[in-house]
Amino acid sequence: MTKLAIISGGLREPSSTRLLANRLEGAVRGELEGLGHSVGTSFVELRPLGHAVMDAMLSGFPSAPLEEAFETVAGADGVIAVTPAFNASFSGLFKSFFDVLPEATLADMPVLIAATGGTERHSLVLEHALRPMFSYLHAIVSPRGVYAATSDFGSEEARPGGALQDRVKAASADYARLVQGCGSRRRRDPFTADLVSMDQLLGDS
Repeated sequence: MTKLAIISGGLREPSSTRLLANRLEGAVRGELEGLGHSVGTSFVELRPLGHAVMDAMLSGFPSAPLEEAFETVAGADGVIAVTPAFNASFSGLFKSFFDVLPEATLADMPVLIAATGGTERHSLVLEHALRPMFSYLHAIVSPRGVYAATSDFGSEEARPGGALQDRVKAASADYARLVQGCGSRRRRDPFTADLVSMDQLLGDS
């Protein structure tokens, strides 16, 4: 089974960020099933984890709910990450979650990036903030992200066949091919990797 983790950084209820995450989850699942995959999806909502994320930043020790979220992400074959845009960047909570996520969790992980915002002016958040961050974390970022402005929801464009739906479908098709090409993901253990590197160095000495 192909496992997907959908990380939603919406700060309000109801949340347009979660709405976009739901649409991407459904579209990606449909594309992967069309390619012959069975798909399991799990959502990681960051809003209820806000205090736990801050506590982990201050203490260095994640709580049980945050550990569970980490495990969901680490055990996935692919991640869909959706954030609201603030000042042409991702939200503080969204960034903080990835700051406390254990090192190498996203290494070689196929990631589909998406964002929501009040106007189309913030659409470059995908290329100027999200893509560089996930590239730094050694994820394999899908070439096409999705940005949705407030006007995209509750309008003709949000309906099937509309502009937002077209963007979701195109990005999901690209991402499904990326996930299929990457295959089942082997989790990295940084501690084990360090031991192997040390053994190799000692063997060469």
